[in-house]
Amino acid sequence: MTSWLPTLKTATPEEGYALALKMARVAIKMTQPDDEIRGRLRPGYAESADALIASSQVVATHFATVAAANGYWNEGT
Repeated sequence: MTSWLPTLKTATPEEGYALALKMARVAIKMTQPDDEIRGRLRPGYAESADALIASSQVVATHFATVAAANGYWNEGT
C-alpha cells in the first residue's frame, strides 16, 4: 500500500499549504469514513462561521507543521 503522506517536504510554501489542506481533508475522511454521512453533515457546517473558522485553524496548524518540516523555506538565506 502506498502512503498518502510519504513526506512533509515541499518545494514552496504554496505547495506546503496545499499539503496542509490535504492533511485536513484526509483527517475528516479518517474520522468519518462514510461518504453519505459526510455529505449529510456538510450543509450544517458549510454555512456556519464557527465551523469554517475552526477548519481554518486546523489547516493553519497543519501548515505550521509542514513549514517547520521544511525549515520555513528559508534555509541558506
